[in-house]
Amino acid sequence: MGVVNVTPDSFSDGGRFLDPTAAVAHGERLAAEGAHILDVGGESTRPGSAGVPADEELRRVLPVVEGLAATGKAISIDTSKTEVATAALDAGAVLVNDVTAFRGDPGLAGLVAARGVDCCLMHMLGTPRTMQDDPRYDDVVSDVKAFLEQRLAFAVGEGVAEERVMLDPGIGFGKTVDHNLELLARLDEIAALGRPVVVGVSRKSFLGRITGREAAERAVATAAANVLALERGASVFRVHDVAETRDALAVAAATLAGRWPVTTPRTTTTTT
Repeated sequence: MGVVNVTPDSFSDGGRFLDPTAAVAHGERLAAEGAHILDVGGESTRPGSAGVPADEELRRVLPVVEGLAATGKAISIDTSKTEVATAALDAGAVLVNDVTAFRGDPGLAGLVAARGVDCCLMHMLGTPRTMQDDPRYDDVVSDVKAFLEQRLAFAVGEGVAEERVMLDPGIGFGKTVDHNLELLARLDEIAALGRPVVVGVSRKSFLGRITGREAAERAVATAAANVLALERGASVFRVHDVAETRDALAVAAATLAGRWPVTTPRTTTTTT
């Protein structure tokens, strides 16, 4: 899943692709590098960020979704708003990636159900503005797993087909470095819920804490974390650096299978 941020303030590449033409060109590059999904977002969810109105989010993302729909790749809309998701689906998106797991706008579940599209539900402690304010858990993996199980049940109860749901433990969303590492080490417990697991470790600050590198220099660290996530059951990898991660996952998958060639790791259940 290649990241296409159409925002002025994302932690890694904020402002670089705010212009729709630049964002579409960036998405096309990610597709050429091997991205199966292009995840378009117009509202930053970095720690401390505030929300943006729906009309501004729509202004940012719609031209990009429309422009990338012609790539033949699955287009994901990264939003928590029904209004934005509706317009994006009309423009060619086929997946709704909601960091609030249908808590921010419960009507979003009904839209996903009615349209018969895929969705990703993520764990987050609090909101982007507050999530890193002393996050605490009894047991981070058990707590995140229980949350995702409950949100999956909510989605199914609202009419979303279970096979349309992917789950994301929300690395970096209300977690310390140790929380993130514990989630990655025990990711198989999240995978045991039986739905595709999405991991979003790309360029995140916990990798910088470990390596001492700035965000743009964390491609190798990102690939390493994703290789371990693959071994523990993840199947969708949300990244900024597609080519590097693709190569790392290809070698890891061949090693785990003990043979070459090996089928490319499944990255999505998305259909158009």
